[in-house]
Amino acid sequence: MVLPHEGREAVNISRFRIRKLNGSMETEGQFWESRLARPIDIYPEYRDAMPVWGGHQIADDKFQISAVFLEIETEDGAVGIAGPTTEAVAYIIASQLQPILLGKDPLATELLWDQMHRELVHGRQGEAMWAVSVVDCALWDLKGRVFDVPVYRLIGGPTRDHVPLYASMLGYSVEDSGLVKERAVEAQRAGYRAQKWFFRYGPMSGPEGLRSNVELVKTLRETLGEDDAIMLDCWQSMDVPYVLALAERIAEYRPFWLEECVMPDRIDSYRRIKDKISIPLSGAEHEYTRWGFKRFVDAGALDILQPDIYWCGGLSETLKIASYATIHDLITIPHGGSTPASLQFSLTQSPIHTPYQEYLVKWNMILQHFLKYPTTPKDGVLSASDKPGMNMTLDPDKIESEEDMFASDSLANTRLH
Repeated sequence: MVLPHEGREAVNISRFRIRKLNGSMETEGQFWESRLARPIDIYPEYRDAMPVWGGHQIADDKFQISAVFLEIETEDGAVGIAGPTTEAVAYIIASQLQPILLGKDPLATELLWDQMHRELVHGRQGEAMWAVSVVDCALWDLKGRVFDVPVYRLIGGPTRDHVPLYASMLGYSVEDSGLVKERAVEAQRAGYRAQKWFFRYGPMSGPEGLRSNVELVKTLRETLGEDDAIMLDCWQSMDVPYVLALAERIAEYRPFWLEECVMPDRIDSYRRIKDKISIPLSGAEHEYTRWGFKRFVDAGALDILQPDIYWCGGLSETLKIASYATIHDLITIPHGGSTPASLQFSLTQSPIHTPYQEYLVKWNMILQHFLKYPTTPKDGVLSASDKPGMNMTLDPDKIESEEDMFASDSLANTRLH
């Protein structure tokens, strides 16, 4: 038997290409119907502002998308792709990571991760760690293409042939109970046995906002019946007294978890909440690296860990986070920022430690818009694919215009210390 890589001489990274792609998709009216509560909502001037998410509504039936993708190419023409990401992250990749990666062996992902992490001495969190994550995911995509196998076969092989999803309903209206019922039933009929909805109101919206949050949960339980799982996302926008009051009022509806109750640095607040409520707590979507997640685990602050593969340090780091979590018998379900990458991870994990994968229903229309073979669900599950790498082939037919950003020769000598 001859493996795809046999006879292939060692080749190094020869080129970074950062592409900004522009395109559009048709919509049925306004794409984003509603927003979620946000930490900055404690200030009244921000409480009703709609964030800009993934593009712009340019007509009643059209949404314009701009997305940045990274391509890493080797001397023999192998390419790994990751994205979409932001222009700010792309600049860090071009100016700080590209110079230390050019000429290196792309298959040495552990070495390259360690070197990127040590180079970014001010980059243990935030957009600098996003940059490491994007590069790491592109390298895994490249490695899978070199060996002509899906990435999940390189990181342990599958524990199952499909992964159940929970439908993440960000962007759907939560103010209208009738619409909530309609959308919840649609998702249930599509095969999802679990749904996550997002609270619209935080502490500064007063008793009326709290009642609206409770009504949302009540509507969902009455609509979905007794057996479907209901997850609820606070998006780091509450405080301890408010969460305790909310949890007391919604406990009878048996939420599967309460997510990101407070901002991620407030680990003591998570622990205070966890000690006083019966609803499981999830979070750390906005945390980074194994060292950041260790703080949550060691404090006993969460029941479910939610690293984002494109933020926390890449697939390489997510595997380490999940491994540490299993020592404490905790669940790890990555945040749904990249469905193709998350599926590679989920397929290799013990089903009891990764029982679901998140599927952001609206966001995936944007995040996977430029992919030729989107990773899409059927009957509420995602199935294993035999496509090599991360399944990140771009579709030229979806690209209406593009530009190459941060050309190698313009930034190769730029270092920010």
